[in-house]
Amino acid sequence: MSTFVIKAKKIMTVSKKGTIEHGAMVVQNGKIIHISTWENVKQKYHQVPVIDYGEHIISPSLVDCHTHLLEFAPPSKFPITKETHLLAGKSILLEALCSGITALGEQVCGNPICELRVPDIKQAVQDVPMDICFAAASISVGFQKIIHFTAITGSTPIPREYLVNKDLIKALAAANDYAGGNIFINATPGNFLKHEVPNAGKLIHSQQELTDIVSSFHGYGTKIGANAAGEQGIQMALEAGFDVLHHAHGITDRQIEKAAKQKIMVVATPLGGSHLEPNSFTEIMKMIHAKIPLSISTGAFLPPYEKNAVALTDDRKRLIGPEALMAIANPFMTGMLEHGYSENEALALITRNPAKVLGKENRFGSLEEGKEANLLISEGIPGIELINPNKIKAVYFRGEKVVARL
Repeated sequence: MSTFVIKAKKIMTVSKKGTIEHGAMVVQNGKIIHISTWENVKQKYHQVPVIDYGEHIISPSLVDCHTHLLEFAPPSKFPITKETHLLAGKSILLEALCSGITALGEQVCGNPICELRVPDIKQAVQDVPMDICFAAASISVGFQKIIHFTAITGSTPIPREYLVNKDLIKALAAANDYAGGNIFINATPGNFLKHEVPNAGKLIHSQQELTDIVSSFHGYGTKIGANAAGEQGIQMALEAGFDVLHHAHGITDRQIEKAAKQKIMVVATPLGGSHLEPNSFTEIMKMIHAKIPLSISTGAFLPPYEKNAVALTDDRKRLIGPEALMAIANPFMTGMLEHGYSENEALALITRNPAKVLGKENRFGSLEEGKEANLLISEGIPGIELINPNKIKAVYFRGEKVVARL
C-alpha cells in the first residue's frame, strides 16, 4: 500500500502534539502526511485502507546513536572468519531491528583483526532496512603500550603522532557522517579486563591538538564528537569546541552548565564504555534540567560496568547489545516522570534526541507530518512501560512493516 491509515489507542508523537488519544496517521510513500485523532482522520481519508492496532500504542521507532555492531561485535558473538564477518554483522543489525531500532550511529575505528573501511561496510549493509550513520573515528586502547587505530588506516597500528596528521584528519572528516565518537580524548579500556589496560583513561592529545582537530572537521563542513570521561578530559573537550560528548562519565556541575551554554549534546552510556563509573541518575537529571539534548545509548556491545546502576545481569562477562536499549533507559525515563517530565519528553531520550545527534531530526525521531514513517506498535510505552523487545508487535521503516510478531 502506498497510502494507508494506521490507528491505535494512543500515539506518542514526541513532538509538540504530545500524546494523541485514539489517534491515527496517514502514511503515503513512506512518509507521514497527516496525524490527528481518528475522528478527524476518518472524515478526510474515509476511502483510504486502515490498519487498526486496537489497544496498542504507536510511537517513534528507537534510535541508538553510539554502537560498535559491525566492526568489533561480530567476532565477540560468533566464531567467524574474515569472510563471514559482515554476514555476522548483518545478523546483529536484524536483532537490533527486531528490538525496535531503525536508526544507528555506528563507530568505525579500525579493527586489528579485520580490514574494514567505511565504504566497504556501507556497501555491505545498504540492503538492511535501517538508517545507519557512520562515525569515522580513531581509537586508542590503554594497554601497557597504548595502541592506536583509525577508520582510515584500518588494521595497521599507527604512532600517536600520526593521529594529528592533517591528511589523516581530512580523510576522517571526509568519511564521517555525524558527530560520533570521532576522537578518543582518553585511552579506552575497551572490553578488556582492568589489569590488561593499565593506561585506560590516559589523556591522548594536548589541548592545542584537540582544538586544531575540531577546527579541521568544522572547516570540512562536518560536526565532530569526542569520547571523553573524567573532569580533565571533559574540560578539554569543552574547551576544544566538540559538538557532542559521548559517555561524559564524571562530568561536573560546572561542566554541565558550560555544555548547556555551548549547546553541546551529550550521549550517555549507562552500561559503561569508559574507564570510569557511568553517569548516575542524579548527573543525568542535572543534564536534563540544564536542557542539554541528552540521548541514552547502549554503546554496544559492552559488558556491564562493575558498579553499573542498570542491573541487567549479574554476569559481568556477558556482552550486552541493542536489545537492551529500553531496559538501559528505563530507570532514567521513569525517573523523569517522577520529576514532572512528560512521557513524550522521556521517550525523546531514545528517539528524538539521538536522531538530532545523527543530524536526522528533520527525517525521523518523532511522529510529525513530513517525516518518515518509522514507528513501533507495542503493548506499552517503550522504555517506560515496556523493556522487553518481544512485546513490540510491529516495526515500520519508511512506511514498510519490517518486523511483525503474532
